[in-house]
Amino acid sequence: MTLPPSPSERLIVALDVKNRQDALGLIERLPGASIFKVGLELFTAEGPGLLREIGASGKKVFLDLKLHDIPNTVAQAVRAGAGLGVRMMTLHASGGREMMARAAEAAAQVSAKERIPRPLLLGVTVLTSLGDDDLGELGLSGNAQAHVLRLARLACQAGLDGIVSSAREIKAVRRETGKDALIVTPGIRPAWAASDDQKRIMTPAEAIRAGADFLVIGRPVIRAADPQEAFDKILEEIA
Repeated sequence: MTLPPSPSERLIVALDVKNRQDALGLIERLPGASIFKVGLELFTAEGPGLLREIGASGKKVFLDLKLHDIPNTVAQAVRAGAGLGVRMMTLHASGGREMMARAAEAAAQVSAKERIPRPLLLGVTVLTSLGDDDLGELGLSGNAQAHVLRLARLACQAGLDGIVSSAREIKAVRRETGKDALIVTPGIRPAWAASDDQKRIMTPAEAIRAGADFLVIGRPVIRAADPQEAFDKILEEIA
C-alpha cells in the first residue's frame, strides 16, 4: 500500500483530552499535523459532531473506538464512520473473522455508493498496556507476541487494511502479514519522554526503522508547552 509522501502525514496525534474545546485548541496549535486520533473518552463526551468539525478544518480523523460486537452492529458502525468522513477506524481482531469481514465489506459498499473515500480498517491485536502476565490472567496461552501474530494474520485474512500493534512486534508481524498490510504503532515515546502506563514501547526512530507505517503519539506532543515544537522535534528524531 502506498504511504503518504510526507513524514508528517505518517505521524498521528492522539487527542487524549476531555472535551471539544481542548481538542480543537490542540488542532489549531498543530498546523503541521495531518491526522488526529479521536479515542473512546473524547468521542463519548462530544460525539459525531466533533468528527465533522475536525474534517471541516481540513484534517483527517483516526477514530479509535476498537469496535467489538456482533458482525451486523460493527458493520453498521463502520458505515456510519465512513459517512462522517473518518479516514481510519479500529476494530478488535478478537471479534473474529466474520465480524471483520463484514466490516470490510460495509466500508467498500458505502464508499462506492456515496462516492466517498473508503476508511482504512485496522485490527487491534494486543493493547500496549498488556504484558505476558496480563494475558495469562485472561486465560490466553502463549506470550504477547504469539497472540499478536495470530490476530494479525486473522485480520488480514478477513480483509482489513492492516493492524495496530506494539512496535516490538513490527518485524514479526510484517513477516506474518506481508508487505501490503499497514502497521499502525501506538506506544511511541521519544527518548526524552516518560513511558507512563504503556509497557511495550519504542522511540519514533526505532519504530520507523523496524518498519512501522504510521506512528501514534499523544502525551509527549499534547502535553508539551509548545505542541508544534514537540511535533517537529519528533519528525527530526525520525529523520
